[in-house]
Amino acid sequence: MSLETATNKVKEMAAASAGSLGSSVKFKFSEGVILLDDTVSPPSVSNDDGEAQCTVAIDLDDFMKLTDGDLDPMSAFMGGMMKIDGDMSVAMKLTSLF
Repeated sequence: MSLETATNKVKEMAAASAGSLGSSVKFKFSEGVILLDDTVSPPSVSNDDGEAQCTVAIDLDDFMKLTDGDLDPMSAFMGGMMKIDGDMSVAMKLTSLF
């Protein structure tokens, strides 16, 4: 998977669940970042490395498994596949996105 594919997937998911997150989240990969700002309407999604309330560090392939429903977010976190930095309550809301 590419960063562009992942970014487009996040744009689709953000549009479908606009406002449900109400926060900003940065997904951090070795290939780059995806910054989702759901505090604005419509939600903003970019590859800019800006500030976010919560940062999720994960392998791009594992992220795509999350978005496809092939990987449980809690299992990914507990298994060390995903690291969370920042506001943990925002991270808990990510289930509304996935």
